[in-house]
Amino acid sequence: MLKLLKSLVSGARAEPPAPPTLVPAGQRVYAVGDIHGRLDLFEQMIGLIEADDAARSGQGVVKTTVILLGDLIDRGPDSAGVIDRARSWAQRRRVRILAGNHEEMFLGAFERDETLRHFLRHGGRETLLSYPIDPEDYARMTLEELRAAMPDFVPQADIAFLRGLEDQIRIGDYVFVHAGIRPGVALDEQVPGDMRWIRGEFIADRTPRDFAVVHGHTIVDEPELSPLRVGIDTGAYASGRLTAVGLEGAERWLLVAQDESAEAAA
Repeated sequence: MLKLLKSLVSGARAEPPAPPTLVPAGQRVYAVGDIHGRLDLFEQMIGLIEADDAARSGQGVVKTTVILLGDLIDRGPDSAGVIDRARSWAQRRRVRILAGNHEEMFLGAFERDETLRHFLRHGGRETLLSYPIDPEDYARMTLEELRAAMPDFVPQADIAFLRGLEDQIRIGDYVFVHAGIRPGVALDEQVPGDMRWIRGEFIADRTPRDFAVVHGHTIVDEPELSPLRVGIDTGAYASGRLTAVGLEGAERWLLVAQDESAEAAA
């Protein structure tokens, strides 16, 4: 019996650890959580990423990719400004942007009254008022009138930009999506609706896989980093904290843009 117990213990200790999650050699990735119209925090985050990337550049030639995880818009005060800043930043460096469920609602609001109604209930009012529409005119409009007027004050360039956003990005052992993935479905068979909207089934899934999912969408008090997933939506529009994760090789680190007034209130 003693020999059997020693064998079992020895066997348990001999089990190899899970392999590290890796970014390919020569690459560095920054993923930024849900911005939700907080241009102030986004500007601060851009400065943090640029400074961090420059500080690490002395370690050798590295190709850096920035990924915005979606939900650039809604709820915060300056969605139009966030869209414009994201577009201009992408002209200066490699920035890839995922479509979130709020971008999906915004685009659908141009076509269907019911989607517009849903959009307005979830922060779309703030998005529309970040464009040059008179608040009094907005308040007087019926839903049908508002939808008809939207193309007059939302630039076509912004609509085209949002229609061109990505649904899924894979770099090394990391998969980047807005909300998550459907458990049990191959990556190349995932549907945009799940990747933009899924929550509970994905968060609760503990099925082993050979990649980690980096996502936003589900608000957490503190970033969640595990072998299976990295969740970094810290509720910027309400908390005043916008979080990003940096990834290189097997290393992970966090960057946080903080609203000083929110920090003082806490």
